[in-house]
Formats: sequence, C-alpha cells, structure tokens
Amino acid sequence: MKALEKIRAAVRRKKADALLVTQPENRRYLSGYKATDLSITESSGALLIPTRGTPLLLTDSRYQLQAEQEAAGFKMVRVQQNILKDLVRIVRRLKVRKLAFESHYLLYTTAKKLMDLGRKHGIEMIPVSSMIERYRAIKSAHEIQKIHKSVILNEQVFQEAYAGLRPGQTEKEVALEIEAAMLRRGAEAPAFPTIVAAGPNAALPHAIPTNRVIKIGETVIIDMGLKLDGYCSDMTRTVVLGKPDNRTLKVIRLVRRAQRAALKTIKAGIQTWDADRAARDIISRAGYGKNFGHGLGHGVGLAVHEAPSLNRKRSNKLQSGMVVTVEPGIYVPGWGGVRLENMVVVNDYGCTILNRDTTFLDI
Repeated sequence: MKALEKIRAAVRRKKADALLVTQPENRRYLSGYKATDLSITESSGALLIPTRGTPLLLTDSRYQLQAEQEAAGFKMVRVQQNILKDLVRIVRRLKVRKLAFESHYLLYTTAKKLMDLGRKHGIEMIPVSSMIERYRAIKSAHEIQKIHKSVILNEQVFQEAYAGLRPGQTEKEVALEIEAAMLRRGAEAPAFPTIVAAGPNAALPHAIPTNRVIKIGETVIIDMGLKLDGYCSDMTRTVVLGKPDNRTLKVIRLVRRAQRAALKTIKAGIQTWDADRAARDIISRAGYGKNFGHGLGHGVGLAVHEAPSLNRKRSNKLQSGMVVTVEPGIYVPGWGGVRLENMVVVNDYGCTILNRDTTFLDI
C-alpha cells in the first residue's frame, strides 16, 4: 500500500486523474495479482488506479477467481476479453478526464487505439514511462529476503547439475535437467531460458542450447535463474570438465579479477558506468577489450532484467537497496567464452553478495 500511495502521488504530479497499469510485473508489484500475460498481444488484466478511491483490477472470466483471491484492496471488475472496449465506460463512470498509461509497454497499435478512444470520448491520454519501475528498483527488506531465497535455491539446482555433469551430454540435455530440477525443488518456473554453451558455442553470450556434445577440457557456460515467490535469481558459472589448459586458466582468472574489481567499486552513490569501467579496464588492459561486448550487469527483482543497467553507454546513480548482477565476460570466436555472475545488494558502504556458491573459485 505504501508503493500504491507513492504511485498515486506521481500520477497527481503528472496532472492526471488515474493511471492504467498494463506491464505484468508492475501489475503484480502494486496488487499482488500473479497472472502472467501469455503474449504481448494478450493481457491477463490491467490495473486502473485513480488518485483517490478504491483501485480497480480489470480482467475477464478466465482470471476472475484468481484476481479476487490475490489482489487484496483492489475491486475486481469483470470485462470482455478486449479490455479497451470496456475501459472508456469505466473511466467515464469514475469521472476521469486525464488518464496516464504505460506507453513504454504497450504495442504501437494498442497505444494508438487507446489514444483514438480518448479523442473520441473527450479523455486526455497521458503517456508515461518507468513511473513504477523507478520504485521497483529499490527493494524493501522483505523483497531482498525473497530474492535471497531464490538465489540460494538456484545455487542448489546448479550444484546438483554440476555434480552430474559428464562428457558426452549435450547442451540441451543439461539445460533440460536444470529446469526440471528447478521445478522439482519448488521453483515457480525458470526466470529465463537456461543457457548451456560449450566449446565454441560459449563465445555466444546468449547462446541457445544445442545438440552439441560437451567435451573434456573446454569451457562450459551455464547461465541459469529461477522464480520463487515471484522473485528472480540469475547466476552464471563457467566450468571445465577435466583439467583446463593454460589459456583457459588465464581467461577464467582474468574474468574473476574483473568481477572482484567491480565488486569493490559498487556502493550507493556511484554512477553505474563506474562499476562497469572497473571491470572493463582490467579486461581491456589484458588485450581482451573487444571480447567483452555487453554491460557489467542489470537489476533483478520481479523481472530478471530491470532497472538499473550497469553499462558504459548510459549511467544512473546506484542507490541503497538496489539488487544487481555483476557479470563480466570474455568471448573469443572459434574458441569459447567465460562469464562469471553473482548478484549483490547495494548499500551505503559497498555491496553484499547474495551468492554462496564458490565453484568459480576452484580453478
């Protein structure tokens, strides 16, 4: 409810009478309603938050019971499967003359229909972006506790998968075993499609698991995360079956040093690109600058990728309570790659690492 009041205040500052919330994680953050959208063209519901009075959850018959059970403090309004058809009627009944909506999430065609409806019925539509995300970026103690539980369960799944890793398994087989173990151990779902990339495939930062057989001596990137009680985890480990050669050892140790440098830099008040630079400088000085193309990390919460972004192209100030990944990597076409990723909580004096797994320190 504190978050809801903050959002209402932000809506008033926009000179609007109400806010239409359609982004799934924002919807859950404010209401507790857990349904997910099956696709970007099909919504499981929307919140209508007037600056005063009872907030509404608009959904159809498929989700009615779930909405009533989960969205405490919200009035459930049953609509047809096309929410826009009933939205104008509801908005006019509430005497809303200016309606803010999440322009960064809606498809262009949906936003256009919304604007056209507004013009037709004399309702001013006000596009807004990141109104709720900026509050989501700073986690409460309760949220951090949930994220930490997700991280620990994710590590337990990784340790199970790592203990069973054998030459001759395919990337797809390992990825499938990891995701099955997540569900077996109580996760809601994978937070994203699990990445298992071995040998030359590990040079692809977002590789899709293939039928390639994992071989002794090559790097294997395992990037995995799960959802537990709505909150995500995200961890990457690079492992080698058998004894790694000198080149592999050098690259793994280099990425590990880069990660440590970033961890020492992170604290509330610094610019996000300063943390990225701390890791990138070490990798660049070793001659691998062109092989580290992505940013250092990103926020994690109800979504596995959310604010803030830690990269060299744009910067934000880190704040206490933010939860971010720290994941430098080196990717060499034709050879393979190395990425190490932990999650941390930013505080005024530095950061607290949420991970306990030390597999990457074994080499």
